Amino acid sequence: MEDEPGPCFPARRRPYSRGVSNLETAPQEIRCAADTAAGPVVERLTGHAVALGGPRAMTVTRTLPSRGRRMVGAWCFVDDYGPEVAAMRVPPHPHAGLQTVTWLVSGEVLHRDSLGSLQEVRPGRLNLMTAGRGISHSEESAEAPLHGVQLWVALPDEARHVAPHFEHHADLPVLTEGGARVTVIMGSLGGATSPARAYTPLLGAEVVISGSGALPVEPGFEHAALLLSGDVEVAGARLERGTLLYLGCGRPDLRMSGQGRFLLLGGEPFEEEIVMWWNFIGRSHDEIAAFRQGWAEGEDFGTVRGFDGAPLPAPALPTTRLKPRGRVR
Repeated sequence: MEDEPGPCFPARRRPYSRGVSNLETAPQEIRCAADTAAGPVVERLTGHAVALGGPRAMTVTRTLPSRGRRMVGAWCFVDDYGPEVAAMRVPPHPHAGLQTVTWLVSGEVLHRDSLGSLQEVRPGRLNLMTAGRGISHSEESAEAPLHGVQLWVALPDEARHVAPHFEHHADLPVLTEGGARVTVIMGSLGGATSPARAYTPLLGAEVVISGSGALPVEPGFEHAALLLSGDVEVAGARLERGTLLYLGCGRPDLRMSGQGRFLLLGGEPFEEEIVMWWNFIGRSHDEIAAFRQGWAEGEDFGTVRGFDGAPLPAPALPTTRLKPRGRVR
């Protein structure tokens, strides 16, 4: 998918139309080609502005999937938004074949889903929704300062048809390494393990650093870092807002310095080929078409109760057949 770049986060108040969802009205197929994970590298994946919900919608900075690299471990979708004053209102919409991760730096968001979950997420707390074979949810907030990231994790073939479930974790493990305070969101790091359920070996952590330090990381994982605020260097490279710093595999530790906050993502390279379109991850065009039809006809994804508004309509499928692809272009 190749979108035109544009300005992000204009300094004015507008209705908020983002969430852990792809609200594009004409989503394109995200194609990838299989390869072997690189050894230690420093590769900047420049994000691009994506308007969600139409011409009046706000934008997010999307760094995964990028033009060249589509995944970091099983992480396959990274949107960064804010900080700004905004009101979130994301209508009920479906997901299948993935997990959604909501992580806030500031603000509060109310989550509803078709399982009956009603949960407010706040900074430092994890909302994890496993879509499995199908779920729908909505998100909304009052107008207030809001800053966060939206992430998806692709489910492997043996787990992608699991029953949908929702987890909220207010108490996550925290470790201190040198001048860094690290919250382990998913997976394990330095002997600390998140209670969140993961279906592939992966890592998600928020790092707040003041000074310098080194994190012991899994050499068999590929890693990437996303700056959230401040001035930070990781692996000798300065992090930049709107850019995901891809670090490859083969590092026994990750050196860092500066004053700020960043997100560290990692995982065992995901070797399965997938089809990722709109809010679905499948393995074939026909499967994606069936997901879309199930949502359009009001089947398979349940009902979100309590949201004041209509569900999000399904966009039209592309005119060409979707093809399964691998990790990079």
